[in-house]
Amino acid sequence: MAYRAPRLLIIPGLHDSGPAHWQTWLQAQYRDARRVVQRDFSRPDLPRWADRIQRTLESAAHEQAGGEWIAVAHSFGCLALARHLADHPDSPIRQALFVAPAEPDKFGLAESLPHHRLHVPSSLIASQDDPWMSAASALRWASRWGASFSNLGAVGHINTESGFGPFPLAKRWVEAARARAAREHRPAHAGIQEWHFAV
Repeated sequence: MAYRAPRLLIIPGLHDSGPAHWQTWLQAQYRDARRVVQRDFSRPDLPRWADRIQRTLESAAHEQAGGEWIAVAHSFGCLALARHLADHPDSPIRQALFVAPAEPDKFGLAESLPHHRLHVPSSLIASQDDPWMSAASALRWASRWGASFSNLGAVGHINTESGFGPFPLAKRWVEAARARAAREHRPAHAGIQEWHFAV
């Protein structure tokens, strides 16, 4: 079977990500990307949001026989993604990017989230002055989940209001994740010429 690159799954936060948001920009970069659409984007219901991720993946699998995914979440969507990964160790999501997570304690959800290393490689990007989660708390959650951690400095909630339309860093992460997936699927017996062109 021919190798198929992982698809991009966009997981917005509360009130969705509007047309000027970096998640919408990132989604437009990949023709086969999919967005998780919550039934009520104004209601932070963690089990329902996590279940919606699963239903979106199942729906996409019916359309295009299986395949792997790379997930990019923002704000409350990060909490839903962490919960999904904890609930579904067999998830087709193979790598995860958490951008500016919402503070679980603001919603009374800290105990509903995994406090252990996630089973997929992940990265967490935070801000020094994010009103939704302190940098110290973001570092603690990254450590719990075994995620690499980046602090972008005083850039707010990393959303439209703080000036993030196009977000090249997120696209570079996606491209690196796709390259890693390709390396993992490359046959061990690949010839020298194949390796040369695959770099």
